[in-house]
Amino acid sequence: MHIAVVGAGSLGSLLGGLLAPEHDVTLVGRDPHMRQVADEGLSVTGVEAFRIHPAARTDVPDAADLAVVAVKSGDTAAVADQLVDCDLDACLSVQNGMGNEATLADALDCPVLAGTCTYGARLDEPGTVAFTGRGEVVLGARGGGASETADRVGAALADAGVETAVAADMPTRLWAKLAVNAAINAVTALARVENGALADGPGAAVAADAARETARVAREQGVDLTDERAVELTRQVVRDTAANRSSMLQDIESGRPTEIDAINGYVVRAADDPVPVNETLARLVRTWERAD
Repeated sequence: MHIAVVGAGSLGSLLGGLLAPEHDVTLVGRDPHMRQVADEGLSVTGVEAFRIHPAARTDVPDAADLAVVAVKSGDTAAVADQLVDCDLDACLSVQNGMGNEATLADALDCPVLAGTCTYGARLDEPGTVAFTGRGEVVLGARGGGASETADRVGAALADAGVETAVAADMPTRLWAKLAVNAAINAVTALARVENGALADGPGAAVAADAARETARVAREQGVDLTDERAVELTRQVVRDTAANRSSMLQDIESGRPTEIDAINGYVVRAADDPVPVNETLARLVRTWERAD
């Protein structure tokens, strides 16, 4: 299968590197990272260490069997416009935040799948990505239910050794992921701490409150996500990724725009009633972005 990984930063590069031994992979990202991969190959360090030589470029190819979209949520609309001219059989989003799949589906003629990914990655330097934690890709039809496309894409990922599950309840899973991201990302970014710092103490309390608010909004949207489940998932991710620096913390440390609008900001916009913790976190991160 020809797989174009669009948004080959940390996570996209790792997924592309894991898929490349089995599939024809094209990484699409920014220079100097893409230039280095094209010239010298992609070096993966950490949990697994290897060097692989996928194709690498800064624009999308003319055709692919599958596009795996891993860009920041703020870039989704631009990527959707670029993929319009790519002959695709399917598209899979593994992005953070909510609303990305709808943006892609509005622009593309092919089926668009929803996905979550808990693999840990960090881009150390051009051409080198650190594999910081083994995880799982869960994918399925964005509206839920069975999907032959999801089964085919899931099998392709699994054939390459990527831990993969095909799920019929993606709306619930996306809200559960949003609860975890709303709980962890902004708190770690503002406090400048690794995920493990939220295992107990005041940070853990703020994270749990953000997760509960998100679960309440999910239920308002007809999704069955309990407060207890949202908090437990957050605690589990904190335990499993204790040494990780969240993507939002990495964005702030690097001076990049964050995904706050698609995470805590999305919770605020979707809520029928006030969500003061998510609103405060969103306002504080936006304050940093305006001042940077």
